Amino acid sequence: MKEIVHKKLNQLQATAICGNDISSSCLYVSALTILYAGQYAWISLLIVAVVLFLFRKIYAEVVGAIPLNGGAYNVLLNTSTKRLASVAATLTVLSYMATAVISASEGMHYLHGIFEGLNVTIATVVVLVLFTGLAILGIGESAFVAVIIFMTHIGTLTLLVLASAWFVLSHGLDTFHINWQTPIASGSIKTALFLGFSAAMLGISGFESSANFVEEQEHGVFPKTLRNMWGIVSFFNPVIAILLISVIPLTEVGENKESLLAHLGDTTGGAWLAWLISIDAVMVLCGAVLTSFVGVSGLLNRMTLDRILPNYFLKQNKRGSHYRIVISFLILCLSVLFATNGHLESLAGVYTFSFLAVMALFGIGNLLLKYKRRKLPRPERARGIAVVTAVFFVIAAFLGNMSLNINSFYTFLQYMIPALIFIGIMLNRVTLIRLLIEALEYFYQPLRKMVILSNRYLESLSSKINSQEFVFFTKGDDITILNKVLQYVEDNETTKKLKIVHVKKDTVDNEALKKDLEVLDRAYDSLDIEFIEIEGVFGPEIIDELSEKWKIPKNFMFIGSPGNKFSYRVADLGGVRLIM
Repeated sequence: MKEIVHKKLNQLQATAICGNDISSSCLYVSALTILYAGQYAWISLLIVAVVLFLFRKIYAEVVGAIPLNGGAYNVLLNTSTKRLASVAATLTVLSYMATAVISASEGMHYLHGIFEGLNVTIATVVVLVLFTGLAILGIGESAFVAVIIFMTHIGTLTLLVLASAWFVLSHGLDTFHINWQTPIASGSIKTALFLGFSAAMLGISGFESSANFVEEQEHGVFPKTLRNMWGIVSFFNPVIAILLISVIPLTEVGENKESLLAHLGDTTGGAWLAWLISIDAVMVLCGAVLTSFVGVSGLLNRMTLDRILPNYFLKQNKRGSHYRIVISFLILCLSVLFATNGHLESLAGVYTFSFLAVMALFGIGNLLLKYKRRKLPRPERARGIAVVTAVFFVIAAFLGNMSLNINSFYTFLQYMIPALIFIGIMLNRVTLIRLLIEALEYFYQPLRKMVILSNRYLESLSSKINSQEFVFFTKGDDITILNKVLQYVEDNETTKKLKIVHVKKDTVDNEALKKDLEVLDRAYDSLDIEFIEIEGVFGPEIIDELSEKWKIPKNFMFIGSPGNKFSYRVADLGGVRLIM
């Protein structure tokens, strides 16, 4: 397919797209944390800021080493198996789906507070359709809208903080002292902090989004988006929590939890500030919908290129957007909206547990990268103990949310299991086709003519799937490494054809390598192995030339982990995968 190149995103644009999602949490996470941690909510939110600081390095190391779209899916695909990577991808898609529907619906609930005659369900559908159209127009147009929403939101939050701080300076800390002396509902400070932390982790959903469209960002922008997102939530969430317990009695939090910041604005600045916050909430929650569409487009395109999803989704329009992916995601969101009858609590479990699981898997992917790809160059490195600590905190938050609402976890499983079944079918479709052929031949002998026609179609489909060739560029590796390569291809790919290419600088034949491959060719009967030697220097030019000549996409080409002396970054190789 002809690749359509579009302008890369700068720091502000990339930050706005992913920042709208994570910064929209400022509208509800403080209220949610106060409900569980009371006057100690700001401490729970500071702990979350520390965890997010650890994840900055984790994400920066992984994406710096393998700067390709896909987030957790990408790192696990290059360090483990395609099955585990597919689990991470499924969780990410579920998280985006829940984020899009919840954000659109919550935004329309805020708008309903201003215009009481608004039908929330119809308005939610309109929002989803509008942002589908925006995503189809292209990421450049999406970024322009995202920047406007983002800057408005940050300005509104800053105004709220300043108004609340002035109110506290003018009226004193009486409310704060009363709240501070209020007995803790959970009975102990430790329990309150843990439950508050578990709830507060919802405030970092969206942090993973930037990794899902990193290829659309200018070089060096990605780590800056991580820094910017961390700075936003680390400042606003704890500060707003402190201001809330300094202005609003804890007894009023529960009855105003749906729009607590608007209530804070009304108390500290008047009706105009409450109205402004409500309008801002509508805008930034719609911005989170846009983040979901952009993130899922990058992820599903990568999965399609890796043949986990049908090639049908690769089609692009003139603007370079994968409109079939965007429209399919819209259909999925609408089906979920109507299946749950707009009951947001049902989706909250999917939203919570999906993104927490994705962050944990990303941390595990970082550890695998350190172990399996230790020679791979990377601009930043997260210390192993920091990665383990971050993953531990995420797992603790996962378990904490289970204790807060076990029914939400069951709802999460109801969405997760069918999604995994679908991915399992796609990964094992060749085996299932063979079983179907044998079943037809065995059970339907009387309908022989129909069976023959069906089998011809299924055989053709199976051959088409198996016919895709893969390429492994060897450095003249020994038989042990080559054996691991063949094991990986046999276990993770549906292909039956593998070209092993040795790019050499001299004309000397590598007889030992040829003999090793002859042994492996006999050992792996299911694989058709072709050995090719090319004179030259391995690099992007060789990859481009062979990809064009053999009509093999670059993501079907594998290399071992390059060392520090390698002249190119992995990103320069156009999507070539690491398998050793």
